[in-house]
Amino acid sequence: MSDTPPEILVPAEDLRTFSAALLEKAGLSAEHARTTADVFVWAAQRGVDSHGTARVPAYLDLLAKGVANADPRLTVESTAPAAAVLDADRAPGPVALTAAADEAVRRARETGIASVGVRRTVHTGAIGYYVSRIAGQGLVGLGFVAGMPNMGYTGVRGAAVATSPLAIAVPAREHAPLLLDMATATIALGRIRQAKASGTPLPEGAAATADGTPTTDPEEAVMPLPLGGAKGSGMSLAFELLTSVLVGAPIFASFHAGDRKHRQNALLIALDPAAFGDPEAFVAAVDDTLATLKDLPVADGADGVFYPGERSAAVAGERGRKGIPVTPKVWRELTEQAERLGVAVPV
Repeated sequence: MSDTPPEILVPAEDLRTFSAALLEKAGLSAEHARTTADVFVWAAQRGVDSHGTARVPAYLDLLAKGVANADPRLTVESTAPAAAVLDADRAPGPVALTAAADEAVRRARETGIASVGVRRTVHTGAIGYYVSRIAGQGLVGLGFVAGMPNMGYTGVRGAAVATSPLAIAVPAREHAPLLLDMATATIALGRIRQAKASGTPLPEGAAATADGTPTTDPEEAVMPLPLGGAKGSGMSLAFELLTSVLVGAPIFASFHAGDRKHRQNALLIALDPAAFGDPEAFVAAVDDTLATLKDLPVADGADGVFYPGERSAAVAGERGRKGIPVTPKVWRELTEQAERLGVAVPV
């Protein structure tokens, strides 16, 4: 019989309101607190718990220490109709990237395709949220993020590049949108921490010691290794060029020169199918493509054929009906913060 305490199920809207109240008490405006909470609850509802409400205490800490700016002045600079740079003024990532996604959609409606670079933000959260926001408007969304080096690079001793993610969302009509959301690392840092807590060996080639030596021992592992070796590390370096260097806020070079101050940069792209033809025909063809995939013969031992984002959309539906599970540890952290900040806890 397990002694593990059961998870707490919290309705999505209650969790959103609770998280927003905590963030507002920590200094964010009501609008920015709600925006940030939206991103966390979206991730938690889709089963991406590492980027869900478990991140709220960490964001409270970022705000308390001044790493994240609670009262940022977002500014948009542009010299071309289809491109802009949003300076986040160290705003939390959900605030900055939500604004960037909306700006990209607005511009793409006029120009067919538009890109918005984001500089000087702090921890972007689940990048899939922002491209899904674009897809929710009927456009194709693409996103790239670069952050602080915390992953190995093929041929380098120690941490060299970031576990920089890529996300693509494509709208459909009958199906849930395709959502590809992936990091350039073999496993997440959180997975290493979980393995350490449980004493479970790590997969071969997934993690390394501080000097870059591959290891399966979670006690020795301190960083993930790139997905596909040189492919993953090369993608991460390319994303640094497409984001940080492009918007004039390099991270990689300054980090290795000694500047370890936390920051992230991003690039969001919105593409309007109407600029290429009939948008209704496009989403119909997307549906046809996804249906064709799902009708292919199922391999022995597989439980079905799925496209990116399909299963997380199903999880979102289930958790929307039953509530979002919150682990006892995370719930304890949230309620302790609520007591400290004078915020009501959902009953």
